[in-house]
Amino acid sequence: MRRVVLVAAAAALACACSGGHHDTATSQPPTTTASPSPTPVATPATTSDSTVWLCRPGAKDNPCAGDLTSTAITPQGERLVELPPPAHPGDLDCFYVYPTVSRESAANADLQVQSAERDVAIAQAARFSSVCHVWAPMYRQRTVSDLFNLAHGAADSPQNQLALASLRTAWRDYLAHDNNGRRVVLIGHSQGAAMLIRLIRTDIDPDPAVRHKIALAILLGGNVTVPDGRGVGGSFQHLPLCSKRGQSACVIAYSTYPKEPPAFSLFGRAGSGVSALAGETATDRQVACVNPAAVGSDRRALLHPYAPTRQLPTARASTPWVDFPGRLRAQCRHHDTATWLEVTPVPGVNAQSKLLSENLGPAWGYHVVDVTLALGDLVSDVAALH
Repeated sequence: MRRVVLVAAAAALACACSGGHHDTATSQPPTTTASPSPTPVATPATTSDSTVWLCRPGAKDNPCAGDLTSTAITPQGERLVELPPPAHPGDLDCFYVYPTVSRESAANADLQVQSAERDVAIAQAARFSSVCHVWAPMYRQRTVSDLFNLAHGAADSPQNQLALASLRTAWRDYLAHDNNGRRVVLIGHSQGAAMLIRLIRTDIDPDPAVRHKIALAILLGGNVTVPDGRGVGGSFQHLPLCSKRGQSACVIAYSTYPKEPPAFSLFGRAGSGVSALAGETATDRQVACVNPAAVGSDRRALLHPYAPTRQLPTARASTPWVDFPGRLRAQCRHHDTATWLEVTPVPGVNAQSKLLSENLGPAWGYHVVDVTLALGDLVSDVAALH
């Protein structure tokens, strides 16, 4: 049990890094993303006394809104400017829950917006603003340092319960004051995904009326589980894994690795790693994998990653975003007790080392860039819901 808790702690910590070094590679339909915003602390407007919004449509200094123009750097070295398509959010809201980024000294973060939350919102959520209205609440997440506190590791610890209660308050406030009947895409990574898994199990999946609002759930690096060979029945009793692009009320989930995760991996294996944060202790299931570039298919497909240019200064691009088309491909793989999205370079192509770096070790795989590596595909998956 000690090992499981430590692994869970480390797992969520990986997300913390995701706010600071997201790399990217893609050339598909240009999506939109917020341009890098200033880093000073900013307190956004609130829609009620109970929620502080990191991102909220129409708010000033919104990290989830901005210029999404990108420079595509081809394998041949060409640089092509991609203008973002006109924003088309329609009747879709995206409710985004960020990963572990807070470096505050307490076990749980406060609700003050700081540069870490802004940076990860830009890198992970801003490009969705072209296809949905992005809402992102601040929540009392476990901080980076506390994730190594074994005494706080269990899902029912006061610290994890506080994080969940804080998110639940924001979700209920959003439904009561801001949703206005629109469909919702849930998006979370690592600790954010783990908390959304728990929120879905308690507040959404059992309630037909609320479940009917869910257009899609994107839960990355959080170890969503399903019974072996089935698409529903593990983490959720009603929300299935997506079997085709454009399907509504389903789940896209994966963790990225270059090959089969090691036995001590933090993701991709049921009952270990970040599973503990999500309250997932069952080992008779498999972790879900849905390839965002080929939803419902086992085939290998090209990925379309995007990253803020300021996180890839060596790209020397003048646009707010940069992408590297035609370099990476992905395929869902399963072996023994592991399931993962295997990301590999296209043969004969320079994949850009920053895109595929296990900089936290093999237990993490490409966790830090789970979102980045397929950001263009994920945005396209949401666009297909219109």
